[in-house]
Amino acid sequence: MKFDAVDLALLRELQNDARQTNRDLAAKTGVSPSTSLERVKLLREHGVVTGYHAAVDLDAIGRPVQALISVRIRPPARPVIEGFREWAARLPEVIGLFVTSGAHDFLLHIAVPDVNGVYAFVIDRLTERREVADVQTTMAYEHVRPRRIDPAPGDEGQGRSTASSPVRRPR
Repeated sequence: MKFDAVDLALLRELQNDARQTNRDLAAKTGVSPSTSLERVKLLREHGVVTGYHAAVDLDAIGRPVQALISVRIRPPARPVIEGFREWAARLPEVIGLFVTSGAHDFLLHIAVPDVNGVYAFVIDRLTERREVADVQTTMAYEHVRPRRIDPAPGDEGQGRSTASSPVRRPR
């Protein structure tokens, strides 16, 4: 999908406040409400806008301690990797999961109440799994997220993400 200045402005404004009315969105981007509505609809249909989410303060919900945990799986077979991915993605402590290349197969981002929660997650959850061959934990002191993500420079956007599709990784 090609992005023009209107699309970019709409994306910026939606990421700043997805709860604003279409009338406010149109006013902030300098287009008519009907244009705003149609363009946002097209952005959704093309898979650029995938949803609207509430940002949650982890401290406020009692999960202020974050860690990044690298996990190596053995044997490196597709069913084993996919099974672990599906299991780990359902764990309440996991707030992000990456399937990676290199020395480890996964990078789990967890948020828990305290350091004991990190320890319990690694010992009670991860190491009980037969396929987990190695775990390395890195405590996160701070997690800084950009408020907005702009499309890559150039005329072409990438359209739909393939993040939900399994990716073949060389071993």
